[in-house]
Amino acid sequence: MDKHYHELIAKEFKNCVEGTITRIFSNEQTYRPFHTALLSEDVIFWSGFERSFSTSFGQRVIEEIAKLVALSNGASDANRQKVTFIDIDTAYNDAISKHIQCLRDNTATARDWASTIKEIKSVKPSGKMRQLRIISDLWWKKDGIDNYISLKTVKPNIDQTAVAKEDCLHLTISNPNCKAYFGLPYNPYGENKADYAFNPPMGIFDFHSDPVVLIGKEMWDTIGGKNCYEELLDIAKEVGVETKSRIENLRK
Repeated sequence: MDKHYHELIAKEFKNCVEGTITRIFSNEQTYRPFHTALLSEDVIFWSGFERSFSTSFGQRVIEEIAKLVALSNGASDANRQKVTFIDIDTAYNDAISKHIQCLRDNTATARDWASTIKEIKSVKPSGKMRQLRIISDLWWKKDGIDNYISLKTVKPNIDQTAVAKEDCLHLTISNPNCKAYFGLPYNPYGENKADYAFNPPMGIFDFHSDPVVLIGKEMWDTIGGKNCYEELLDIAKEVGVETKSRIENLRK
């Protein structure tokens, strides 16, 4: 990763911490008498700080960093919250809607990505087209290929996941040459994809095997190239030398 994108990403990380510091030290703390009676001041302070930081390090930041790493990896263009209009045969659109509903009702005959695509493509086209508007959290174009990804929190709910799969299916069926993904920025259960264990959304995708489901390192390396995940962690550690010292001094 060149210096330009390295510095922009470092700035995003730093701004997250600075935003947290501003909120923590400028706002009055919530009155919680039982917490105060049972816990130490340090525990209360740091738990509040972590919650505030998690709010800062949210959707916008993940999207922006993902956009930067895509551009650093040779994307000719990239946009957050990309609006795409597609034309899709109404029979395919109905088949996708039915598939999502069956997943939610636990009556689907297919859940994994390959079987789902095969099932939808087996439907006889109606010859009637419908236009749909799809918003992707990140879009980037590389080597002439459109890439779309729905970026979610590491423990997405079933509604978010269902909408994301529906979008991925619409994009893939309408444009087989594009690449559509569902991404989580890290795996809270470990480094391996097979370790992911948050149950609510796992009835929508096959989280352990679907190639469109990208978690942690696989997500960042797909967007930003080989070893992008490790580079991001190194940048965060560099920034952390300064931010950790600042937080400790402010707390004292």
